[in-house]
Amino acid sequence: MHPTSLPLLHFDANPDAVINPFRDEGYQFPQRMLFAFISAANILKFVEQYPHTIVGTFETVSNEFHVYQLDVDGHQVGLCRAPLGASAATQLLEFLIAYGAQRIVTVGSCGVLTDAPENQFMVVTAALRDEGTSFHYLPPAPSITLDADVASHIQAVLTQHAVPVHAVQTWTTDAFFRETRGKVAAHRAAGYTVVEMECAALAACARFRGAQFGQILFTGDSLAAMDEYVARDFGKASHLQALTLGCWCLM
Repeated sequence: MHPTSLPLLHFDANPDAVINPFRDEGYQFPQRMLFAFISAANILKFVEQYPHTIVGTFETVSNEFHVYQLDVDGHQVGLCRAPLGASAATQLLEFLIAYGAQRIVTVGSCGVLTDAPENQFMVVTAALRDEGTSFHYLPPAPSITLDADVASHIQAVLTQHAVPVHAVQTWTTDAFFRETRGKVAAHRAAGYTVVEMECAALAACARFRGAQFGQILFTGDSLAAMDEYVARDFGKASHLQALTLGCWCLM
């Protein structure tokens, strides 16, 4: 089979599918939505700090995800916990956009490909499309550039609150256990300094649906020294602060 005949490279731009995300379920979500790769316990801990209601639920065969509406200093902000992996996360993002989310900020952890401390905050400017989901939303291309206005806004807000933040390009991969030495070295040489599993797909989906999207990452495990992989604590100490920063960027 010639590479150009691969099904994944055949982009269909028709927005109408056999199964569409809007199913007239009666939901109405806030336009400003925080999509968070954060533990369920920390989501609940954060939600309890504000007046809130559950305004929708997305059910799968293995889990359910509540969509909260929070009153944060008079601003109505949506919050939904995100599932790991591009395909699962994008399916849920479709649901959020279908019922009203138009400006989405995502927060989550990443691995580092260069020497960087844990729990450092970063804003994504571009993502390598080394996963499959994004190719169902945009024509084939090696990478996607994220919304520059949203990225600049995120960086400005964090800087205003004296939170050190760095702009990065991220490698989005489908396969946690296929981050080989060769791939790490090649992507690092191309300027990608962090790795995660969803950003390229989420950014592509948001662009296809006409929504604004930005991503804040906090550093977790390290692949900087490939012969001595260090899991560290996957950035868990940043969970609650990341949620706060994400809300600030939506207000």
